[in-house]
Amino acid sequence: MSIARKILENTFVQFGGKIITAVLSVFVLKMISGYLGTAGYGDYTTVYQYLAFFGIAADFGIFTITVKEMSKDAKKIPQILGNVLGLRTALALITMGLAAIVVFLIPSYSDTLIPMGVLIATLATIFTLLNGTVSSVLQVYLKMQYATIGLIVGKIASVAYIAAVVYYLYVGKIDTGFEHLIWAGVVGNFVMFAITTYYAQRYSKITYCFDFSYWKKIFITSLPYGVALVLNNIYFRLDVLLMTMILPHTKTLADGTTNCPATICGDTEAGLYGVGMRFLEMMIIIPVYYMNSVLPVMTRFLEEQSEKVKKIIQYSFDFLVATALPIMVGGYLLAVPIIRLISDEEFVSGSVYAYGSDIAVKFLMFAMFFSFINALFGFTLVVLNRQAQLMYINAACVLFNLVSNLIVIPYWGFRGAAATSIICELLILFLTFMAVKRALHFKLEYTTTWKTFLSAGIMGLVVSIGFYWMDGLWYIYQLALLVPLGAVIYGVMMLLTNAITPEMRELLKKK
Repeated sequence: MSIARKILENTFVQFGGKIITAVLSVFVLKMISGYLGTAGYGDYTTVYQYLAFFGIAADFGIFTITVKEMSKDAKKIPQILGNVLGLRTALALITMGLAAIVVFLIPSYSDTLIPMGVLIATLATIFTLLNGTVSSVLQVYLKMQYATIGLIVGKIASVAYIAAVVYYLYVGKIDTGFEHLIWAGVVGNFVMFAITTYYAQRYSKITYCFDFSYWKKIFITSLPYGVALVLNNIYFRLDVLLMTMILPHTKTLADGTTNCPATICGDTEAGLYGVGMRFLEMMIIIPVYYMNSVLPVMTRFLEEQSEKVKKIIQYSFDFLVATALPIMVGGYLLAVPIIRLISDEEFVSGSVYAYGSDIAVKFLMFAMFFSFINALFGFTLVVLNRQAQLMYINAACVLFNLVSNLIVIPYWGFRGAAATSIICELLILFLTFMAVKRALHFKLEYTTTWKTFLSAGIMGLVVSIGFYWMDGLWYIYQLALLVPLGAVIYGVMMLLTNAITPEMRELLKKK
């Protein structure tokens, strides 16, 4: 089997699993958003956005560095895995303990459900980090179908728990139900970790190792990339936390109404934005899966001083653009039926709030497109051992994001935050591309890119006309017809324009 086919199969196995879990996530999102409402869902979103800051500090880029190190020498995999497992467990306990303490000290979170939610969710984050460590073995061997099984079964367990809470156990008891919704994530992540560990043991012995000199080595190696990931996570999630800290919280007035939507409230803005972000998060995992599959191969080629690295970059660029563009166009045009599908009518523009989650989706689709390509150049800098450059780039974007959000959030709420995200992603794309270009002295070819844009443009035109004709129909009918229609039009146009070249098809057959 060709390397190209292995990479794509490993990517699409993970993507296929992600599609299944995304479908399950739609049910989860619809159940939780309908159960909690905009303000309650804002608190739910804040719990996980807050923990993500500490979770990425515990991850610290160690997964990527581990895959890279394991790819160099398969005989050392048990030793590397054992030590990384020990290091990551220690980091997880330290960071999650710190997160649990700090959340109770934040004044704006007092008298809300957020602190207790964070305390429970720390367990879910720990299981996620351990699962990522163990699955690195499966990534090296391009056997991520087993990790995908764990992901799906864990998600099913979580969905079952959530459904029991929403429809049976705690109907109308939102405060208690909120905590159990967080526990559902803990149960799901534990099941995922247990299944991934079971399969990973087929390829490597899994045990804790405490070679502190190796811990120091891997930590120092990961440090620049880890800091870069922390900074990247800050600018990606900072806006939600700033909304909940800067803007007032929803309050019930004497007449029984609330101060929102007359006032821009932090929890409702975070709730509306959070639904859009959830859709974005379902999409941006695709380039991460793809680049994790490419990483071992790219590392080997670089070790061999092979010019094939540049070819991998070109093919990866074409693939990521061709994947992101139709999602961006389709997501933008079908934002309203998408929000109706994944959440509640309350989240659609004009129903309760003038600007709903569909507006967030339209903004974030552009950020998603740039994020897909950013993954390519970010991972390439890691392969080139240029993590420090990535760190400085992300630091600049964090500073820009912080200053911009402090200015725009009080006036435009989540719309200002979404616009800032687009600019940040574009800035990172430009800076990482220039850094990789200087390091490898390569030049991208854009012939396929223009063909891809043409194909996506034709697809968008057909979908927009279809959406206009179907105005007023049930959103399920709109999506059930227009999404497959768009996919067929796009695929046909990619073939007619020869965007999928004979060379690419031949590449999949070569050894």
